[in-house]
Amino acid sequence: METHVESARSSLDGAAAGLSVRLLGPLTVIRDGATVQLPASRKLRALFAYLALAPHAVGRSRLCELLWDVPNDPRGELRWCLSKLRGIFDEPDRHRIETSGDTVALDLKGVSVDAFDVASAAARGIETLDLERLQALSRLFVGDFLDGLEIDRSPHFNSWLIAQRRRFSSWHVAILEHLVSKLPADADEMSAHLEKWLELNPFDERAHVALLTSLARRGQIAACEDHLASAAQLFASEDLDFGPVREAWRTIRSERPAATLRAQPALLPAAAQASIVLPHPDTATSKASLAVMPFVEETGIGGPRGGRSRGDPSRGGLADGLTHDIITRLAKLRDFFVIARGSVFALAEKNIAPEDAGRRLNVDYVATGTVRSQAGRVAVSVELVEVRTARIVWAETFERRPDDIFAVLDDIGDSIVSSISAEIEMVERNRAMLKAPSSLNAWEAYHRGLWHMYRFTRTENAQARHFFDMALKLDPTFARAYAGLSFTHWQNAFQRWGDRDQESALAYETAGQSLLVDDHNPAAHWAMGRALWLRGEQDGSLIELERAVDLSPNFALGHYALSFVHSQSGDPNAAIGSSDHSRHLSPFDPLLFGMLGARAMAHVRLGQFEEAAEWALKAAARPNAHAIILAIAAHCLALAGRLDEARTFAAAIRKTLPNYCADDFIGTFRFEPDAAALFRQGAKRIGLG
Repeated sequence: METHVESARSSLDGAAAGLSVRLLGPLTVIRDGATVQLPASRKLRALFAYLALAPHAVGRSRLCELLWDVPNDPRGELRWCLSKLRGIFDEPDRHRIETSGDTVALDLKGVSVDAFDVASAAARGIETLDLERLQALSRLFVGDFLDGLEIDRSPHFNSWLIAQRRRFSSWHVAILEHLVSKLPADADEMSAHLEKWLELNPFDERAHVALLTSLARRGQIAACEDHLASAAQLFASEDLDFGPVREAWRTIRSERPAATLRAQPALLPAAAQASIVLPHPDTATSKASLAVMPFVEETGIGGPRGGRSRGDPSRGGLADGLTHDIITRLAKLRDFFVIARGSVFALAEKNIAPEDAGRRLNVDYVATGTVRSQAGRVAVSVELVEVRTARIVWAETFERRPDDIFAVLDDIGDSIVSSISAEIEMVERNRAMLKAPSSLNAWEAYHRGLWHMYRFTRTENAQARHFFDMALKLDPTFARAYAGLSFTHWQNAFQRWGDRDQESALAYETAGQSLLVDDHNPAAHWAMGRALWLRGEQDGSLIELERAVDLSPNFALGHYALSFVHSQSGDPNAAIGSSDHSRHLSPFDPLLFGMLGARAMAHVRLGQFEEAAEWALKAAARPNAHAIILAIAAHCLALAGRLDEARTFAAAIRKTLPNYCADDFIGTFRFEPDAAALFRQGAKRIGLG
């Protein structure tokens, strides 16, 4: 779909001059303002819709399998359908039905397609749209996606159709939610939007709170009580907790007395502002929250194994095992609130769509996936969706040859967990940066601190410390914020931005506070391991870092820190292994320069100078690499005999640090004597001795 979304002309006002297609509702084609009469064939219509949303050309065999239930001549029927579509869509100077080899594609450049407009808006971020744009998008939804186009004995197409309907319905809900938050209180269409929101998602707590707020602002307290009673029964029928909605209603009533509510419209109370804030699983810190819905296992192109759907009670295959493993590993990271396995599997048994489940669980993110085994390969496709905006934050397919199926799934699970953690952290960092500093809660202040911390300059490090301090004032039990604060003191000591002994002591003290708050948090042990390294206590450092990765094998920074310590005076081969593993877990990590630099120093200790130079160059090429990383590159290149390159790095360092020399470099690290001698030898070759 992305290809079409990028190329299609946006037209939100219905049938304009030229060609337009409506997929939201019954399939309708309009040319120059007049509806085109389509053939009666449902499969022809289904074929057109499938090709319209396909992101690339589709094989004929796939199309035959999708739509025809073992007919006498599936390819002949496909050719007939394509011929009819050409008659409708081809123009004298343009062939929109493109066939190349054994594939078919549909060219819709310059065509107005309602589904593309919605998908394009979702990709850019529904939360960024203004009121007029949201209103225009909401008018596009005149019915379900391809309303009434189910096809008997075509389970593959029907499965695709259901998935698309869920996606567009989720976007519709997000549009309505943001539309309601931006509309004036007395807008005529407010009630209609709220009713549609509840129709699409009857268990969305925010929708109920928004409706209660709207009714209360108009003084309709009796209507509020009636809705509260009926909604409570609805939630009880599904064994769902209605408490947050009741609590929000109490807040609405308490903040504006009933008499005032009847007399005039009131400002939205705190519990029902534009963001419709509801009680959160971790209200002190307001952590981000995540639900990992049970993955679906497929054995081929068609669908779930043995016809199993999400609602089928027969579970326990590879997909379920992978889901359970991912939930467990994410929980061990302790980065955010992860919904327990029992809750997500219970909702899946009721055949509840993932996006709907996310809203019922009141989480910020939902992860979904499929596991497919076919032709000697295992492929796992994963999506991470931000619930309130229905925006796909991250999507990836991991494909491996299953020499050992359990080892393969373990490796894929590592990648999924690390990617989800990194993507959520990035989204939360960026969101925190857009808020006024005075409005940040502890979670947001922590992520604002991370944003500054990863800039790796003295000024930004001071800013990071400020925001970590703010987070801890708001929540003194926030272990990760103590670990972040320890990191800033560690940087001050390591980069010589302050008194090394004093900053080392502060790094150790704040790491200890992190451990006191949460001894099972891997970041706390990571912070302590690094602080002990500063103090010259290598054995204790390695014990703490090993504890960090034991608690969470997916904690990439723990593996990197092990590589860092081993690269200087421990086991250089272990350093290389830990460096590689940390980069496998987090290939785009802000500390990637350090992972590469540690590997380079380990190669020096093994006498592999050319390898050291290559890895050091990769480290120095990272955009946030600081002077110490450039110094690693200079020394490694010098030892490899690449003196001109080494001198270039030495000159770059001395532009900001005019008196930099080998003593500064070696004093920064804790090399064993032989390694220190090697680096001094390299420094002399380029004038840093």
